[in-house]
Amino acid sequence: GRHSMLPRHVQRLGRDWITHWNGSQILALNSPVSSCMRWAGHYPPWASFPLPVSADFSANWRFPPFFGPWRQFQNSSWHLDNYTQNCCFHLPNPSMKSEGEEPLTKKRRLSGQDESSAPEQETNLPNQKEVPCLSIAQNEEKCGSKKGTIKRHWEYFCQQSKTMKITKNKGSDQSSRGSEATFDFTVMSYNILSQNLLEDNSHLYRHCRQRLLFWTYRFPNILQEIKELDADVLCLQEVQEDHYRREIKSSLECLGYHCEYKMRTGRKPDGCAICFKTSKFSLISSTPVEFFRRDIPLLDRDNVGLVLLLQPRFHCKANAAICIANTHLLYNPRRGDIKLTQLAMLLAEIASVASQKDGSFCPIIICGDFNSVPGSPLYRFIKEGKLNYEGLAIGKVSGQEQYPRGQRILSIPIWPKKLGISQNCVYEIKQQHKEENAGEKLEAAKPDNTQEIVIASEKLSSKLRHHFKLSSVYSHYFPETGIPEVTTCHSRSAVTVDYIFYSAANDDTAAQPGAEDSFCGGLKLLGRLALLTEKDLWTVNGLPNENNSSDHLPLLAEFRLIER
Repeated sequence: GRHSMLPRHVQRLGRDWITHWNGSQILALNSPVSSCMRWAGHYPPWASFPLPVSADFSANWRFPPFFGPWRQFQNSSWHLDNYTQNCCFHLPNPSMKSEGEEPLTKKRRLSGQDESSAPEQETNLPNQKEVPCLSIAQNEEKCGSKKGTIKRHWEYFCQQSKTMKITKNKGSDQSSRGSEATFDFTVMSYNILSQNLLEDNSHLYRHCRQRLLFWTYRFPNILQEIKELDADVLCLQEVQEDHYRREIKSSLECLGYHCEYKMRTGRKPDGCAICFKTSKFSLISSTPVEFFRRDIPLLDRDNVGLVLLLQPRFHCKANAAICIANTHLLYNPRRGDIKLTQLAMLLAEIASVASQKDGSFCPIIICGDFNSVPGSPLYRFIKEGKLNYEGLAIGKVSGQEQYPRGQRILSIPIWPKKLGISQNCVYEIKQQHKEENAGEKLEAAKPDNTQEIVIASEKLSSKLRHHFKLSSVYSHYFPETGIPEVTTCHSRSAVTVDYIFYSAANDDTAAQPGAEDSFCGGLKLLGRLALLTEKDLWTVNGLPNENNSSDHLPLLAEFRLIER
C-alpha cells in the first residue's frame, strides 16, 4: 500500500534503490532493469552527470554511483515531476529552477548581465514583477502561451501589410490587389540541424533530454513549423541527404513546394535546399555551387551553395525574375580566408545568374548560415560591398571568437588567380584571357617601370568589392534595450549567425543607409518574424527543446517586388 501509486512491475523490483524526494515523491529502481532512465541535461554541482529522462538500455547497464553524500542530495535545488507510469521524468515547468541546472558556459555568459538571472529570482518566474527590458516574447508567454513555448510576433514595416494575414489566404490577397500590380511573397531561412552533425557534436546538446534529439521526434516538429509559417520560399541548411530523399522532399511536395537540393561534396551527407511554392513561382534555372577545388589547396572544404532564378506568376512583367541564393559557410573560426573565398565564389555565381541584358541585376535574396556574427568584417563586406583586409588576422574575419586563436594575417590576394574570380567577386574568365594577351604584348613592347608598378599594384590590391547593395532583414539588436537577437542557442553559445540579405528598392524604409537601388527594380521589406534573446530561449531550456527541434531559429520575412 505504501507504494501503490507506482507501476506494478516497479513495485516488484525490490529494495536495492529506494529514494524519497521531499517525503512524497518516490523513485524506485533496481539493477536488473533493462528499460530505465538515461541521465542527461542539467545537474547539481556535486553530481557527475545530468537529470534522468526515458531511454532504453541493455540489461548490463549499471546505475551510476552518484547518491552521496545523502545530505547534499536531499538539499539540492533540482526536483522531479511526479513519477509517471511510463517511468519518464520531465521538468514540470519550462522555466529553469536554479543556476545549477544551467550549462556552465551559459552561466558565465549571463553572469553580471542581468540581476534577474539570480537563482532566487528565477525560481518563480511567473510571479516576478515585470521589468522594463522584458522582451515581447516573454510578455506573450506570461499572457498564457502554450506551455513550453515562446511566441514570436510579426514586426511590420508597411502599413498595408498590417492588415494582411501573412500566413493565410495569400492567394486571395494577391488577386484582390491586381490593380496595384504588386507581388508579395515570404522567404524563410532555416538551419534544421542535420542528425549526423547532432550526433557528432553531442557535447553541444547536454542540456537536452535525450528523447528530444531523436530524428523521429525532431522531424515532425520541424515539418509542423514549416507548415505553420507557410513561407513561399524555403532556404534550408544542414539537410541530411538520406532524410531528404526518404521524407523531407516528399513531405514538402505535399505542401505544394518544388525542391532543389545540393549535397556537400565531402563525407558529411548534408547540404542546402531551396524549395518554393509552385503556385507563386516557376523555375528558370538552378545552379549548385561547390566550394571545394581539388587544384587549390585553400579550398579543401566541402561547403556548398545553391542559386535559383525564379519567375513570379502574378502581376509581373514577362521577364521579371528573382534570384534566391542559399549557403552554409565553413564553421571554423580560425579560417577566415576560406570563409571569404567561399563567399566570393557564391557572389560570383549570383552575379552571373542575376545579370540582366541592360547590365543591371534582378532583385536578389541571399539566405544562409554564414557562421559570422553581426559587425564582423565578413558581415560588413556583405552589407557595405567593400572590405580592405590588409593586416586583418584570419581569426577575426567572422567575429565568432572574442579572443581569436587564428593570428595569421590574410595573404594578398586571398585566393589564387586560377580560381577565376576577381577582387570584385565576379568571374573573370574572359577578362583573364584579355589580360594574358595584353601581358604578352606588354612583355614584347617592354613597358617602362611606371606601367609595371601600376600593373603590380592592381594585382596586389587588398580591397574586396561586390556589385550588390544589400540590406539585412534583421537589425540584430532590440532597439529598446540593445540586447542582441539570437538565431542559434546551445550549450556552448547563443549568437546570430543566420541571415537574410536582400537588394532593397529605393523606397524601402527598412533598408539600411547606402542600400540604393542599383537593380532592375528591387525589394521592399514588408515585415519579419521577430527573433528572441538568449534569456528568452533559456526559459524553454535553449535549443533544441520540446517544441523547437533545431538548434537554430527559422528566419522569416515578407517582401514586395518593386518593378522598374
